[in-house]
Amino acid sequence: MAFRVVPYSDAWPNEFAIVRSQLLAAFGNDSVRIEHIGSTSIPGLCAKPVIDVLVGAPSLESIEVAIPALAEAKYEYVTKYEVELPLRRYFVRQESPGLRVHVHAVTMGSRIWNEQLAFRDALRASIGTRDAYAKLKLELARIHANDKAAYTAAKAPFVHQILNASASELASEG
Repeated sequence: MAFRVVPYSDAWPNEFAIVRSQLLAAFGNDSVRIEHIGSTSIPGLCAKPVIDVLVGAPSLESIEVAIPALAEAKYEYVTKYEVELPLRRYFVRQESPGLRVHVHAVTMGSRIWNEQLAFRDALRASIGTRDAYAKLKLELARIHANDKAAYTAAKAPFVHQILNASASELASEG
C-alpha cells in the first residue's frame, strides 16, 4: 500500500494541541510530558500526514495503567511493536476525527525520549538541515512508494548523523 508525503500544513500544530488535551485527560495526571515529534512538528517540513506524539512518563507501568482510558479515547494499543522496542508502548488513533495519530509512550529521560527530542530540535534549529531532510524524504518516498519500512530504514543514516552531531555539540558545551 502506497503512502504519501505532503507539504507542511499550518493546521498540524492545532491537531497536536487537540491530541495533547485528549492524552492529558486519558493519563489523568500531570506526571507525563507530551511532545509533538516527527515531521509534522517541524515548521516547513513535508511529512506523511500523521501526528507523532511522544509521551514521557515516570515508568512503563504508569503508561500501562492508562491503557483503558486511552482505549476509551480511541487510541488503540498495538502490542506487536513491543518486540522491536520493548521500552515503548505504542498507540494509534485512526484518521477520524482529524489525522492519524501515533503515540510513542516511553519513560521520560530514556534513550528513546532523548533521541526523539534531539532530532526534532535539530531540525527546528536549522533550516539547512530541515531542507536536506525534506529532499531526502521526497526522494525516498518516490523510490520506496509502496514500502514504508524500506523508506524508514533508508532515512536512518541521516537520522543517526544528526543525532551524532547533536551529541557532539552537547559534549563540547558541557
